[in-house]
Amino acid sequence: MALARTFQDTIDSLPDDWTDVEFDLRIADESRYVDAAVYLATCNARPYSHHDWHWRLLVAHRFGHAAAAPTVHGALTLLDDAGIEGELALREVRVGRADVAQMWGRPQSARDDFARTRAQ
Repeated sequence: MALARTFQDTIDSLPDDWTDVEFDLRIADESRYVDAAVYLATCNARPYSHHDWHWRLLVAHRFGHAAAAPTVHGALTLLDDAGIEGELALREVRVGRADVAQMWGRPQSARDDFARTRAQ
């Protein structure tokens, strides 16, 4: 199955309150490693040095210090379009966490907007 399709199926199967996930990615042909690295730079994939897997992909849902799901999907689509085959494995899913923002000194409109966008 294509990498982008596998990724999207996995993301779609998660509950709505997931905050971030971690995937491991391994490509089938290691001679295409540099080509794959160029495409994966767009989603800030972390390479492994000495491991069976080649990259760790950190994906954020609505906030956080990770790549957005559409960005990761786009990078994996580029790999598929380039004919770079591989395997994607879901390693960790975190759910139910909430971001915290410093609200001291902010107007009430900013506080209301923050509460409204996080209530979704």
